[in-house]
Amino acid sequence: MIRTDWTLDEVKAIYNLPVLELVTKAAAIHAETQATGEVQVCTLLSVKTGGCPEDCAYCPQAARYHTGVQAHKLLPDAEVLASAQRAKDSGSTRFCMGAAWREIRDNRDFDRVLGMVEQVNGLGLEVCCTLGMLNEYQAERLKQAGLYAYNHNLDTSAEHYSEIITTRTYDDRLNTLEHVRKAGISVCSGGIIGLGETDEDRIAMLHTLATLPAHPESVPVNALVPVAGTPLADQPRVSVWEMLRMIGTARILMPHTMVRLSAGRQEMPVTEQALCFLAGANSIFSGEKLLTTPNPDFDADKQMFALLGLTPRKSFKDVPEGAMVLGKEAPVVA
Repeated sequence: MIRTDWTLDEVKAIYNLPVLELVTKAAAIHAETQATGEVQVCTLLSVKTGGCPEDCAYCPQAARYHTGVQAHKLLPDAEVLASAQRAKDSGSTRFCMGAAWREIRDNRDFDRVLGMVEQVNGLGLEVCCTLGMLNEYQAERLKQAGLYAYNHNLDTSAEHYSEIITTRTYDDRLNTLEHVRKAGISVCSGGIIGLGETDEDRIAMLHTLATLPAHPESVPVNALVPVAGTPLADQPRVSVWEMLRMIGTARILMPHTMVRLSAGRQEMPVTEQALCFLAGANSIFSGEKLLTTPNPDFDADKQMFALLGLTPRKSFKDVPEGAMVLGKEAPVVA
């Protein structure tokens, strides 16, 4: 049964279960609702890096911080397409393009991104974008271009949000998710732990995600990767036990959602990652970078998959065969 009416107390009770009991319960639900041993492999490319006007305290791409990240304009189409092809050849089935923008603007750069979406979609990859805030019209244009998913993380709880970001509101983020959902694009939204938040903040963020009108199809769980020059540079590393609580709770609350083990994986040995898969994670980012921070490369992940007996999830698995036309669901002829 899919529920979107979880109470905060219910979420808190799940999150605070003894960790082994939580993992056991989450693993059982995962086995009931997902193909166990199947993990979606995604690749993330920064198509426009740095120079962002926002003040996200964790982000090395904010122009106001001195992090050594060099700003560059939108990458050439050919370079993006070549990266997408390499990702596909290496086993990825979803390709995500990120731009360090506060919001999408209706200009030539956005037109170029729409062209990139069409070209990458033509490779048979699920195409995802993370481009900042957008309106209904922009979401519809992305859908028409063939966009499969849009990422827009909540980052943290509504209560802790102003401690991390002041240049946009929590409601701004929720409004973007609403525009994405209305356009018929798959929603990808999760958060980051290790930002100085409390357990109550983590519980509140999971509650917000699990009580949206429809669960996000993908929920990334990120561990902060501290970057010198950002306000959160000295934050301690998140433990595997904290990741397990987030992943296990997300799996129980949102049983059909792809729960992605995202940023922070570079610091996790295979044993810790295996526990996360057991707790219900069934998606990863593979490739040497997550926008600007280090990430395990394809070869390392192939070795891990072989060791753990994991199988890459096929692209468009949830879409009937023959039902994708430039990312739109077309009628299936019987």
